[in-house]
Amino acid sequence: MAPFDYGIVEEAAKQTYIRALCDLPPDVRAALKKAYDRETKPTARAVFEAIFKTIEIADRDKTLICQDTGLPIYKVTIGSAFPWNGYEIKTRLSEGARRATQEFPFRGSSTHPLTRVNPQTSVGDGLPVIYFDFVKDSDCLNILMAPKGSGSENMSQMRMFYPADGVKALKKFILDAVVESGANPCPPGVIGVGIGGTADLVMKLAKDAILRPVGQRHPDPAIAAMEVELEEAINATGRGPMGLGGDVSALAVHIETAYTHITQNPVAINTQCWPARRSRAIIHPNGSVEYGY
Repeated sequence: MAPFDYGIVEEAAKQTYIRALCDLPPDVRAALKKAYDRETKPTARAVFEAIFKTIEIADRDKTLICQDTGLPIYKVTIGSAFPWNGYEIKTRLSEGARRATQEFPFRGSSTHPLTRVNPQTSVGDGLPVIYFDFVKDSDCLNILMAPKGSGSENMSQMRMFYPADGVKALKKFILDAVVESGANPCPPGVIGVGIGGTADLVMKLAKDAILRPVGQRHPDPAIAAMEVELEEAINATGRGPMGLGGDVSALAVHIETAYTHITQNPVAINTQCWPARRSRAIIHPNGSVEYGY
């Protein structure tokens, strides 16, 4: 077998970034339509109609859904039978993100944290954010790309709870964080919640949660019930689309969990704005690529 061409990974990284910015996943479109159908407030319905017009223009002109093209996040799952070189994959993902920014082109949002110099590449030290995972009985490389804008990312919160605080305290923290975020994360979007693990892992769990198809419930019935309870409570706040009031303040609440220490219980919230953007590329050993969501 010929050596694997890692240029395929680079091109997939480029294409998934562009696709995520321009093509809204079908489940997000369906969730927005469902939210519009249940919305009764005239102002909120007008906001939804503006959202649908935005999607229509993006579809027609093959252009951006939102001007905030975000920071690039790649969630990479490597099959046990896939021939891979981790360094090459990491390098090619970064180059693909840079090429997407400069060749599409669109505004790069990456900047030095102190000098605030923006190279207009969407990459830099620590960027793109790349998470690696591995699965057995697969010969594929699965790349899930999500651009994360600052309106929603700035509303992230994390707190370390003690077990004695109880589940009620966790729920209150989540609801308070959503209410405090107001219109900043461009609601209604997906509220990602992480529970457990460590201080760093819990925020990754919250980020994993927003990458789930909208409304897909957690397989654990108790966690799924908590998702429904929180979703109903958030929608009862009346925050509404773009924070202007309405019946629908969130498209979904997704929760991911991990085992944690016996003396702690971390909780994190990571919100996704209404265009819950993501794009997927599945790369096979023969070099063929399937694009999807």
